[in-house]
Amino acid sequence: MSDSQALTHPPRVLGFGDLVLFYVVTGVSLRWIATAASAGPSSIVIWMGALLCFYLPLVAAVIELSSRYPQEGGLYIWTRQAFGPFAGFMAGWSYFTSNLPYFPAIFYFDAGNALYIGGESWMHLHNSPMFFMGFALIALAFITWLNIIGLNIGKWMHNIGAIGMWLPALIVIVMGVIAWSRFGSATEFSVRTMTPSTQIKDMIFWASLAFALSGSEAASFMSGEIKNARRTIPRALMTAGVIIVFCYVAGTVAVLLAIQPGEVNSLQGLIQAGARTAEKLEMLWIVAPLAFLITIGNLGAASGFLAAAARIPFVIGIDRSLPAAFGRTHPRWGTPHIALMLQGGLGAMFVILGQAGTGVKGAYDVLVSMGIIAAFVPFAMVFLSVIRLQREPADADVTRLPGGRPVSILLACIGLATTLCAIALAMLPAPDEANKTLAVIKIVGMTVALLGTGATVYWLSRRRAARADTPLKDA
Repeated sequence: MSDSQALTHPPRVLGFGDLVLFYVVTGVSLRWIATAASAGPSSIVIWMGALLCFYLPLVAAVIELSSRYPQEGGLYIWTRQAFGPFAGFMAGWSYFTSNLPYFPAIFYFDAGNALYIGGESWMHLHNSPMFFMGFALIALAFITWLNIIGLNIGKWMHNIGAIGMWLPALIVIVMGVIAWSRFGSATEFSVRTMTPSTQIKDMIFWASLAFALSGSEAASFMSGEIKNARRTIPRALMTAGVIIVFCYVAGTVAVLLAIQPGEVNSLQGLIQAGARTAEKLEMLWIVAPLAFLITIGNLGAASGFLAAAARIPFVIGIDRSLPAAFGRTHPRWGTPHIALMLQGGLGAMFVILGQAGTGVKGAYDVLVSMGIIAAFVPFAMVFLSVIRLQREPADADVTRLPGGRPVSILLACIGLATTLCAIALAMLPAPDEANKTLAVIKIVGMTVALLGTGATVYWLSRRRAARADTPLKDA
């Protein structure tokens, strides 16, 4: 099968509204509101730092690079164009594998919030590894099946999920303001409490907040399925960015109005705050619907990242840096079904590996750290690509930042420095981790194994492709 035969161009099904909701569902993760609130009011300042030093540089990079190279493949294509096939493959591989620990991490958070749907009768499961593992495996199977059917169906999961992201945050924000006006704040907001600590143990979560603001790169993997991608991506990013930042900052404040930082559970922070506030306001009836919305929202987010990340092995398969089967589409639905099934299957393996030898929260922390490191490696390559590709001429269709080349390079340097710091911080274990040595071994060892496996797969695939292109000699 030739490369042209392997690729069946899918229909362009994502319009401006769909893309805004896609960016919201992949850009807002309610678990980071809980993480930020557990650190206290100083997290508000850190949110602002992450916005200026990571989110805005990443958005600027995505806007410019996606208009330079609007074809399907996103950061894989950008990095390959800047640094060659191997760098492109490793950037794509690292981003693809970053989603493997991401899926169990987000489903563990989702499972913790889903317990509130059943009220007190379900709460005995909050420390049950079997419940969390079972929830994660079933949810992963569901979104994999949904995306194999196609984006024309799967996009509705993303769209509904986006509502399940911002609506719960908005409800908790409104309830928090009402409770604050009646009963005052549970947390002190002052210059002292809002000043971030610079101790290493307190800085570890900074990487998490920077990572929380990723997601603007996701839709570019599916550029071939976006209507007028060069024009739609920048407009959708700007619109969604306002919603994303508001949800994170206002949501964190709302949680702290209801609960003191030391009481926040990183697996259940937002619904925990909602339940506490609802009790004060005598509105306990709202807790189950709130938990249901959060559960749906996280399913939509996971489905969105699965759809985006699966396009990486699909495009790499077309380029023959992976077996050609990855570049094929489903005969009925036209989706990269082999890449989707691979991602779902490997994600299930990480559910089991992350849980080994630790409790529910320990597994969650390890999975989060692994996901951050594996995702920030390709982000570093994106910022380096922006700098390197400034030497390439830009045609009239390329969207350039105000100020042109100097501004692009400055923002890329700021984003790169932030990314490298985040990688270093993510390697450190959580302060409350009981077995810190095991946590570090898992984080570093599994990350190295993932990257090493990627390099091995690349060279084996290239050798296979070279042999296939070499004519057989006469006997």
